[in-house]
Amino acid sequence: MSKKIFLCSICNINSGTCLEDCKFCSQSVRYKADIERYKQKDMELIKQEAVAARDNGALGFCLVTADKGLNDKTLDFVCRVAKEVQSVAPELRLIACNGTATLEQLLTLKAAGIKAYNHNLETSESFYKNICTTHPWSERYETCENVNKAGLVLITGGIFGLGESHEDRVSMLASLASLNPTSVPINFYHHNEALELQPNPLTTDEALALIKLTRDSIPNAERIMVAGGRELMFGERQNEIFDAGANSIVIGNYLTTSGRAMHKDLEMLDALHLEVATKVQ
Repeated sequence: MSKKIFLCSICNINSGTCLEDCKFCSQSVRYKADIERYKQKDMELIKQEAVAARDNGALGFCLVTADKGLNDKTLDFVCRVAKEVQSVAPELRLIACNGTATLEQLLTLKAAGIKAYNHNLETSESFYKNICTTHPWSERYETCENVNKAGLVLITGGIFGLGESHEDRVSMLASLASLNPTSVPINFYHHNEALELQPNPLTTDEALALIKLTRDSIPNAERIMVAGGRELMFGERQNEIFDAGANSIVIGNYLTTSGRAMHKDLEMLDALHLEVATKVQ
């Protein structure tokens, strides 16, 4: 595992339009969460966010859409965004996160300059029906298989704190390992009052142990990324995630929740004498 810290930034290019019933997600229209909703983010704003991410040390820039999967219109938009971002920040490694995808769709993204695809399993196969009923866990796994077939870098992880058992966590991590991902983003459930799913609070020590479990369960992954819920979960103890096995974080804001200012994370890494990765391994 690299000792250098890989920074990634998320760009929510389509927000709050999903028809699925994932109980952990405020982007579902079913729950009427008080979030910003739009079909397509302004292209100039996307490019500004890309430049800001690059200037703050991010190597990865993830283009996220809020739907079950790709359709022709969304695929075209993501490809156009990819080309525009490359024109202003060619140093960024472009990641797409657009739900379920066929091999053909993934090859189209690859041709547009997308280097990696993020699609999370979220939880174990057996627990999944408790958090989503509108599409099966198997579709998620199949999309990850398609990413590998397309020759894109696979990024796949999940969420802790959904009410799952420890056995569910172990099962999810085994499924992730079977896909041989390059990067494993782990999220900690951030509750929105509009959602039906109730919080299942973890202690900070439990969360740190889960980072270590992820690292130990997927030893071949180049990066273990702590993503959504980091600030809420770890608070003043965020520095401890790196000793637990993380070597990647999301900087800036998430999809519908705010992160802390990018410079705060850079200051934390500097204080810890941790070097920011400047190229993809």
